[in-house]
Formats: sequence, structure tokens, C-alpha cells
Amino acid sequence: MRPSIGSSPAQTPAQRCCRQCSGSSLIEVMLAVTVMAVTALGLIAGQLWTAREARAMSMREQAAWIADSVAEAMSAPYANEAALSAWSARAATVLPRGDVSVVAIDGVSAARVTWAASHNSPRADDMIDKPERCGAVDAPVGFSCVALAFVK
Repeated sequence: MRPSIGSSPAQTPAQRCCRQCSGSSLIEVMLAVTVMAVTALGLIAGQLWTAREARAMSMREQAAWIADSVAEAMSAPYANEAALSAWSARAATVLPRGDVSVVAIDGVSAARVTWAASHNSPRADDMIDKPERCGAVDAPVGFSCVALAFVK
């Protein structure tokens, strides 16, 4: 029996698959690799930004705790310079070039903690919630600052 015209001879499944599925071209593979590389670089950049912001937040948190402790120590009736120097030593240990001071303006005092800002931190103009002045005094250039007002 002869096969009818227009019908193909019997093929194995592997042969049918090879005819139906064509391979990917080199351009498609290069495009896919490029998209994956750009995505990976974006993820890495996002992780670096998150780590940098977490470190900056940790420093601000430590400075806030120290400022709170200084305000509490200085508002007590037995406040002395020994407490201020102890917290200044603590700030120097915990924060890079950390310093503690108390400034008084019109009967209101402010416990002020300053530290060297990292080179990767955002500029003052880029931050939304950073005050322009710190404890009624400008923060030095290249430093970050936290101030907490209190009344003696």
C-alpha cells in the first residue's frame, strides 16, 4: 500500500519535535542575559542602599538615646558636668567622632549629639525630615546631629 499524496511518512516523536521546535537565536539569548544582568544590578543597588540607610538609622537611633539620657541627667536637680562627660565618652565610643553638648537659649536647653556623617549618606538637601538647625545651632559641615529640648 502506497501512502497517499500529501501525507508524510511515519515519523518518530523526536523527529516531529525537531521540526516543530526551532532553536533560540544568539540575539535572543544575549538579550535575555542582558535583561537578567540589569535586573541583578538593580537588586544589588537596592540592597546597598537599604544597608546604608539601615546603618544611618542605627546611628540616629543611638544618638537619640544618648540625647535623651543627657536631657534626663541634666534636668535633674543634681546635674553636673560628670554626667555630661560620661555621656560624651559614650557618644565617642558608639558614634564616629561623636560629641555631646548642652546648649541653652531663653530658658530652654537642648541636649545635642553630633557625629561624623558617612560619605555615602544623603546630603542635607536630599533628606526630608532633617531639621535645618540642631539645637538652635548650625551643625558643622559633614556632621549629623540630633537635638532634644528640655527644661531644667
